[in-house]
Amino acid sequence: MRQMRQGMAFCMAIVMIFVMAACSNNNGQAKVAATAEAEFRVVNSEKGEIKIPANPVRVIGLSVVYPEFLQALGVTPIAVQNYQEDFPTYLQEPFQDTLKMGIAETPNFEMILASDPDLIIAPVWWSEKDYDQLSEIAPTVLLPERDDWRDELTDIAEVLGKNEVAEKVIQELEAQEAEAKQKLDELVGNETVMYMMVMPNSLILYGDQIDRGKFIHTTLGLEMIPNFPGTDRSLSISLEKLPEYNPDHLILQLNNEDNAEVKQTYEDMLDSPLWKNMNAVKKNQVYTMAGKDWFNLGMSPLANRYAIDAVLQAFEGNSK
Repeated sequence: MRQMRQGMAFCMAIVMIFVMAACSNNNGQAKVAATAEAEFRVVNSEKGEIKIPANPVRVIGLSVVYPEFLQALGVTPIAVQNYQEDFPTYLQEPFQDTLKMGIAETPNFEMILASDPDLIIAPVWWSEKDYDQLSEIAPTVLLPERDDWRDELTDIAEVLGKNEVAEKVIQELEAQEAEAKQKLDELVGNETVMYMMVMPNSLILYGDQIDRGKFIHTTLGLEMIPNFPGTDRSLSISLEKLPEYNPDHLILQLNNEDNAEVKQTYEDMLDSPLWKNMNAVKKNQVYTMAGKDWFNLGMSPLANRYAIDAVLQAFEGNSK
């Protein structure tokens, strides 16, 4: 009898060992599953809910402006689509290790794949046609088309969990804009300012109905020429028409400083008596801005921040 009880006790001990081992194994599996799940987040996109890494490190933002939004949020993109050969001045240092993929109707899928991204973010109007191929490379979040860059920045911040960073970027820029507007009002007052870009064989004037013109005339409060058509976003004019728009100050930009046709159009303009007789030219109140540095003007907080400093430096330098 005693031996029987000892045998039963031994069997019970063995059973308990197996039960405890099974429980321990289940708990371990549950912990692993919970940990794995914690490494991902679910975000909304134009394609519905998308599962993405909780803390993506290797991020690509497609379109020419999304990389600037990422950088503004503290995330340096690993590869970008670049329209200009060189990055804007304000991006050259942070993007020194960023891969340039060029720009085309179809992204360079091979270069994107080679970049080994954790996450791809793109506006729907830019990348919807390429969504399936991009999604095979990495989780791809398509975001809605927006009229205001602040909404675009907020959308991207929501994906990355950086809402507070986006709010800070917007608030700091608005404070900088308000301060600049006040300074420019003291420097320029009601004198007229025209924003003009030199294109191949033509000149483009920008009004306040387009992003870059709105930045100059609304955000910074610089007075538009009175005869600019109020409903037009921009005007394409010939050199012969230039005297009809005769501002006190002229902000001048070359569309592409490296383009031969652009340079020739610019040189022909400088040699023309029509140019030399303009008020802004005679008063030495022409301010030339770099094309690549103003490419995303009015569409990016980084571009706007840089432009504010450039405009203030130009007008303050002229007043001395």
